[in-house]
Amino acid sequence: MRSVYQDFYVRQFMTRYSPAEIAWIGSCQIAIQFILGLPVGKLFDAGYFHHLMIVGSIIYCFSLWALSLAKPNQYYLARMGIGLGLTFLPALAVAAHHFSQRRGLAMGIMTSGASIGGIIFPIMLNNLLFRHGFAVGVRATAALITALMLFANLLIRPRYRKNQPASKASLRIILNDLPYMIFVAAGVFIMLGIFYPIFYLQLYAIKQGIREKIAFDTIALINAGGVVGRVIPNFLADRVGSFNVIIPVIFLAAGCVLAMLAVALKSGEIIAVSLLYGMMNAGFVSMSPALLAELSTDKSEIGIRMGLWFSFTAAAAMAGQPLSGALILGDFRWSTVFAGLCLCVGGSLSILSRFFFLRRRLGDGGPAL
Repeated sequence: MRSVYQDFYVRQFMTRYSPAEIAWIGSCQIAIQFILGLPVGKLFDAGYFHHLMIVGSIIYCFSLWALSLAKPNQYYLARMGIGLGLTFLPALAVAAHHFSQRRGLAMGIMTSGASIGGIIFPIMLNNLLFRHGFAVGVRATAALITALMLFANLLIRPRYRKNQPASKASLRIILNDLPYMIFVAAGVFIMLGIFYPIFYLQLYAIKQGIREKIAFDTIALINAGGVVGRVIPNFLADRVGSFNVIIPVIFLAAGCVLAMLAVALKSGEIIAVSLLYGMMNAGFVSMSPALLAELSTDKSEIGIRMGLWFSFTAAAAMAGQPLSGALILGDFRWSTVFAGLCLCVGGSLSILSRFFFLRRRLGDGGPAL
């Protein structure tokens, strides 16, 4: 939905602000969502799953309804990020409680719902915002999300061990875990570039002269590709290893971003880039939690490892899109180069993380991953 809002704000609702200034809205929401990862991860490991889900759902849904009251050129930031931050990590980490075998596939199937929602909501918002106005569009999505959040709270159940001992997780040990910390560094660079098409592809397509109907559908196409991208890479990862799949996924995502450097992408090419990028983006997003779970030495530290990773990458997630927006100087060339190179650096660091993880596993006599 962020690309739809970005396009609508730039062209109609917040015309006093530059694309870079407007991008802070979505970026701050992502950053707050990630910054909360460490405390939320610790609370999740301590058994507070339902508390986090209920409070986060209330804050998120209330924020959406309140957003519908915003007036043109009002600048606002963070409330939805807080609600998402309280619910995002627990909803991901709980899958690791239920699956020790084929964990990647389980997480991929679970997160494919995000891609299905990502098909529905952009189409819904584009039709409502531009035809019926901001308030109607936001309230319609708020009503649907409120119903879905209620449904999720009723169905999702954690599986904590009976008489579970206190978490064995030690920040000192985790921070000295070389493969993990290199993947944290990789995550920082990846977060600088991974959301670029999600924020700017619709606006880019319109500036390229692509028909508005196709431009409006780019985000739905990204999420359609994501349905496949969240399942197949995770299915493969359970067989050949998470690192062996996530690394090509990152470099292919970089290739899709850099394809935007083509001077005159036509409708068919925009559709192809959207679908392929959606597969790669979703593959990375859905595989990262599974990989972080594999890097954990005990189930009791899964939450804190995920939370710490998201907290470290929060600043990059916040800064990436405003930086890209500031680099849009008449065209999208330099912003595209910036996002693509960040993904390439992140992929290279992931290779290094795999090297040290493999060496440790072989040194411990464990199987290679």
